[in-house]
Amino acid sequence: MDVAIAGGHGQIGLRLGKLLAARGDRVRGLIRNPDQADDLRAVGVEPVVVDLEKSDPQAIAAAVATADAVVFAAGAGPGSGEARKATMDRDGAIKLIDAAKANGIERYLIVSSRGADATAHGDGFSAYVRAKGEADEAVRASGLQWTIVRPGALVDTVGTGRVDTSTGDGEIPRDDVAAMLVALLDAPATAGRTFLLVGGETPIDQAVAGIAAS
Repeated sequence: MDVAIAGGHGQIGLRLGKLLAARGDRVRGLIRNPDQADDLRAVGVEPVVVDLEKSDPQAIAAAVATADAVVFAAGAGPGSGEARKATMDRDGAIKLIDAAKANGIERYLIVSSRGADATAHGDGFSAYVRAKGEADEAVRASGLQWTIVRPGALVDTVGTGRVDTSTGDGEIPRDDVAAMLVALLDAPATAGRTFLLVGGETPIDQAVAGIAAS
């Protein structure tokens, strides 16, 4: 598989890239800061320097050309203002939709958030879930083969390979989010699904099969 990851140096994106590269897939990690390139190369990911907020549409499209699937795992991050939540968490996802369409790429995965709500009012966390909700709405309307993952609180504990997709209340290791994304890329029948994700007791492969059958 040939996969392009927006947010390739992020805490989930880097884990995902490492997993995919380790099994022999071609992986490109989209990064804004060229100083991060060596970190990607160290885990077998090809760094592509492109700024989702500032680069023109042609440059973003070129960054993902020939990919079989794209994954939006980027975000403005903690401490960012309301404006950047809109330009990255929302608009970045939309620009990746446009880039996928420009290249005829059908498969699109997005790491959203529990509580994502396009109608949320206010700033702070409300601005974050609003941006995520607006991005999710754009993804659903894109006509692509999309899957929306809404994890609970992200933690850096070692992954267990077991999850719960019935609730967003709880924690989920970033390791397990990355492993879930790999399994979703291998399961095209999960297209058109939106689901919550926290740590649980169900093995990831079984959870993905359940999503595909729902």
